[in-house]
Amino acid sequence: MLAQIINLSHPNVFNKYRLKYNFSWDLHHEGLFGVEIRKIQDQYFNGFKNLLGRLTKFIYCLDDTDNRSKILLLGNTNLIQEIAENCSTEPDLQKLLLTTVNNFKNYNSIVYTIKAREFNFNSSYVMGILNVTPDSFSDGGKYLDSNLAAEYGIEMLDNGADILDIGGESSRPGADSVSAEEEIQRVIPVIQKILLERPSAIISVDTTKNVVASAALQNGASIVNDISSLTNDPKIADTIKKFNASLVLMHMLGEPKTMQRNPFYENVIEEIYDYLHERICIAEKLKIQNIFIDPGIGFGKTVANNLEILHRLGDFKSLGYPILIGLSRKSFLGKILDIDVDERDTATSFTEAFAVTNGARIIRTHNIKNGSQVCKMLSSLI
Repeated sequence: MLAQIINLSHPNVFNKYRLKYNFSWDLHHEGLFGVEIRKIQDQYFNGFKNLLGRLTKFIYCLDDTDNRSKILLLGNTNLIQEIAENCSTEPDLQKLLLTTVNNFKNYNSIVYTIKAREFNFNSSYVMGILNVTPDSFSDGGKYLDSNLAAEYGIEMLDNGADILDIGGESSRPGADSVSAEEEIQRVIPVIQKILLERPSAIISVDTTKNVVASAALQNGASIVNDISSLTNDPKIADTIKKFNASLVLMHMLGEPKTMQRNPFYENVIEEIYDYLHERICIAEKLKIQNIFIDPGIGFGKTVANNLEILHRLGDFKSLGYPILIGLSRKSFLGKILDIDVDERDTATSFTEAFAVTNGARIIRTHNIKNGSQVCKMLSSLI
């Protein structure tokens, strides 16, 4: 069982749920939220429905089988919290609702400490992309030489990058995988050279392989950015725990080789949310600290999917972890504007700004000067 806070203020989102649950347009107003409870076990559904029905008239239900029933409550977040506080006869339901509401309301109060640096997520931060690959979509082949790569990484730090994300295997659509040995040979010398010059630098390794993550963490990396969310190589989770490293969990439909072959969702936001919730539960059981969540823009998504994710990014806040997002120079920007990859920096900055206003707290980007200005300006405005 899980729950999600949904912002129903926007007419398009409200209409989606109005049609799903069959309620009136008259209920729509600015500041309207809902909490949707999903995957309710069959034996608990009627009890939950009856209890919540005594606490609010704004309850709507989808009675299904195989533990797939859903309940939607409408109201502002304070009303939803009040309802939760009166559910003491169903402690599991009460705990779920209170946790979900508190995650949402306290989202901007999250604070992490990574390598002695405090990250206060009432502001946003920049993660610089450093691809040590021959075939990445934007900068493939530019930094195969470890000296050049390290120099560029230090330049990104000087330009305002808070984190460097170093990857030795391309995850662009259609990319082939590489061996762990090759990935290690590409990544580790770069990490070593950057930390030799900048010992305080915070480095993330972009990998799905346990041996690569282990080598990177042994050599001073602090974060593992695993686009498979611990599914490609389950041993990676124990390694992250062993080194007390931070973790990025991302949603991807399929794998890089095939992910853009006609991706389809019945409800893209719900499916991404539920997947990330499942992966978070696994990481939490291992007591992994400092988790980030990434909805995976462009990883098995259509242009329309990507736009809906951006528009509804705030609906991921109730998972309780900072949202990281990678928009930089991605193909959906090129498709919308009909521009090549090397012309997409302005569109990237506009889209990153929109994402930050909707809840992104780490932007993973190529153009560090632009990204840093976006984050600093919005931190002053929001």
